[in-house]
Amino acid sequence: MRGLRLGTFGFMGGLAALTMMAAAAPAQTPRSSIDMQSSQPVPEFKDPKTGQIWTPLNVGQQSGPPTPQDLAFDPLSQAVYVKGVVTQKPSIVPLSSVPITAGPTVPIVNIGDATLSAIPGKRWQVVLYLQNNSASTVVPLLTCRFTNSSRLVEETHVLVPAVGAGLRVGMIIYGPKTDLFVDRANCGVKSP
Repeated sequence: MRGLRLGTFGFMGGLAALTMMAAAAPAQTPRSSIDMQSSQPVPEFKDPKTGQIWTPLNVGQQSGPPTPQDLAFDPLSQAVYVKGVVTQKPSIVPLSSVPITAGPTVPIVNIGDATLSAIPGKRWQVVLYLQNNSASTVVPLLTCRFTNSSRLVEETHVLVPAVGAGLRVGMIIYGPKTDLFVDRANCGVKSP
């Protein structure tokens, strides 16, 4: 009986030690990500040959096979995408200071307040804000995926320059040319 009692106490002590070790393990802080839709109310594309302005309101009103402009507005028909992964190094603009709050429940860097828009005749772009919540300088790596009806149009890796401790910065991340239709961009922090 005494051996059983000592064995039970030993088992309970080991169980308590395992429980305390599990509780003491540091929590994994989730990385920041943001998903945004196009902010342009009615996309427009100008046909360089005819000068015709194409919008979702007038596409498809011609008879015959669909033109590239028609296909750009039909998410199920556009099968064009940028092959590979584009790498870019944007310029950053320091905007303000932020409190040093990085820790077990606050990520080292956060991204937010992003907007997706098109520069007519040029490229899609995401204006993005990043804040360094740590007391150290960081060199973040971001990934952005530009999609059309959930289909990948372009993926880009963003090598952000060094961001000082406790700084909020703004940047522009460029996507595919506007002859490819994009309705959403999703950007996330890969490191740190």
